[in-house]
Amino acid sequence: MKHARPTVLLLAFAAFTLPLMPLQQLLLWLSPAAAARLPHWYHRNVARLLGIDIRISGTRPEKGPAFIVANHVSWLDIIVLSAAAPVSFVAKREVGRWPFFGTLARLQRTVFVDRDRRHTTGRERDEISERLKEGGMVVLFPEGTSHTGRSVLPFRSSYFAAVHDPQIPVIPVTLAYTERWGLPLTTREVPRYAWYGDMDLPPHLWNAVAEGPLTVEVVFHPPETMAHAKDRKRLAAHAERTVRHGLVDALHGSRKTG
Repeated sequence: MKHARPTVLLLAFAAFTLPLMPLQQLLLWLSPAAAARLPHWYHRNVARLLGIDIRISGTRPEKGPAFIVANHVSWLDIIVLSAAAPVSFVAKREVGRWPFFGTLARLQRTVFVDRDRRHTTGRERDEISERLKEGGMVVLFPEGTSHTGRSVLPFRSSYFAAVHDPQIPVIPVTLAYTERWGLPLTTREVPRYAWYGDMDLPPHLWNAVAEGPLTVEVVFHPPETMAHAKDRKRLAAHAERTVRHGLVDALHGSRKTG
């Protein structure tokens, strides 16, 4: 019986997802605007299917351009943020080579970057910049890796230079995994959802789905701009401080959500 929940949910996920993949590809060819909206609708439904209660506070952007920077906890962040707003992502290049999930990432127009090769950074920044020029909302995880979700790692500033227009809003977002089955998520339970280190994805995915309903708080903080911050390092430092303070507030229950 302990395998019944993940088996049923993952089969339902596959049945829901597979027919939409060719549709999304068709929209990418024929209607880019619709292709930007479909993943938003899709991930809202995936979140409901998996029992993820997304509690949003702050003012979420309705349209771009916007550069969203968030702390990174798990592969679940993709579902949560895409359910919260019609976004695309910046991801490490290896993700594009993953079976199935790499295809999903490409269908959502993910920008793949190689964080270990400095000479490719300029080209990748240009690709992000072009996406912003098109009016897109792009999510960057500037910690460079996922973590436990109980702290915030230093933000890398390199890709903040992709904000070509100094007036484009840069929106810090805090992700806080707070409850399981309506009860506070304990430190011991965190690895059941947070994906980091050398954890293998397939068993982690299976176990996370098996664990049951999860509450994630998504805090959209007030936007900052390059024009106000003056340079990318100050902008990154401001975003890091803002996300860290938001995480402390969310985990200690002092922030109201809606």
